[in-house]
Amino acid sequence: MNKIEHIGIAVKDIEVAGKIYEVLLNTQVYKVEDVESEGVKTAFLQSGPNKIELLEATSTDSPISKFIEKRGEGIHHIAFDVQDIEAEMERLKKEGFVLLNDKPKAGADNKLVCFVHPKSANGVLIELCQDMTDTN
Repeated sequence: MNKIEHIGIAVKDIEVAGKIYEVLLNTQVYKVEDVESEGVKTAFLQSGPNKIELLEATSTDSPISKFIEKRGEGIHHIAFDVQDIEAEMERLKKEGFVLLNDKPKAGADNKLVCFVHPKSANGVLIELCQDMTDTN
């Protein structure tokens, strides 16, 4: 794993949260995107080398909706940048981690993504991210 790619924060209202984080980080939301397969609307902010992804549910049965219902707003996941997502998935499986995806799927911000079950990582949902421009 190369670095932390972003920290995902579950929010009830992406516009309200976006304004809060714009002031907090002294920067602007640079991208808003719907990820229909996950039932989520995302907004990205960058502060120096660090990125924050705000996540708002677009349906009541989406993972974000269920997360907020159970735990409230807050940190949802930590995403790590990887060079070769399939190789990293295979490595983690061999090490005994439970993956929530059998193969990478398209995610927000032009990334291929895969999630590691929180029970495998001390209660933290981990996302692996590979830039789609890095695929061969």
